[in-house]
Amino acid sequence: MSSPANRAAVLDSTSSRATRVLGWLTLAGFAVLVALAFAWVPEDTRITEQGDVVGQFDAVRLMFVHVPSAILAYTGFGLTFLASVAYLRWRTDWWDIMAHSSAEIGVVFGVLTLVTGSIWGRPTWQTWWEWGDVRLVTTLVMVLVFIGYLAVRRIPADSAVQARRSAVIALVGTANIVIVNRSVDWWENRTLHQQSTLIARKIRDETLFTLSFALAVGMVLFAWLLLHRFRTAYLERQVEELEVQEALVQRRAEASLGGDRA
Repeated sequence: MSSPANRAAVLDSTSSRATRVLGWLTLAGFAVLVALAFAWVPEDTRITEQGDVVGQFDAVRLMFVHVPSAILAYTGFGLTFLASVAYLRWRTDWWDIMAHSSAEIGVVFGVLTLVTGSIWGRPTWQTWWEWGDVRLVTTLVMVLVFIGYLAVRRIPADSAVQARRSAVIALVGTANIVIVNRSVDWWENRTLHQQSTLIARKIRDETLFTLSFALAVGMVLFAWLLLHRFRTAYLERQVEELEVQEALVQRRAEASLGGDRA
């Protein structure tokens, strides 16, 4: 029979030398990013033909959170898609745990994308939200689909059934990533968002460097979160298996005692 000591051994830690290194790199990266964003990158200003100064001013600095958050949300949901495909092919717990973990992280960054976008939109577009903006609405739908994905995973069911059901939802939901990403090109008259400034090369050198650095820091943070979440989910499954084994041993012991008494 499994003992409390066995459980303690299972629930050791989700930390390792690799995660500690990633954690310190993330903290150092954020410190450098703040310095770059506020001390090096200039505010966004332009002078019109009439001599007026226009632009996003300091609000443009939200770019260094908003854009990486959107890319990391895509990354999380894309990884969920790949892990779901792999699960349907090989039916192993490893891929199911990976899909679940990356979906949770994708939702976190998806919500952060919506929140920072709304804050950025207020001084830029004079509105917190615009229901007619196809980029905003499709992003919201994408995040809600994966929130639904996480909700489905909490419905009591056999683990194989739950994993298969969730994988199908992930396959359908990930298709929206393409729609979100291309929406400003396909429906350019139905969005307040501008087309990619990176592709159009309309971004200053120091801004481009800082944005690239912010994305690199975000990727390190994503890896740190994914490692911890995956290990937590894996340990949770080990505990569940131990509890099932304990329950089976107890039932067999009760049955054996009942037979002896008879």
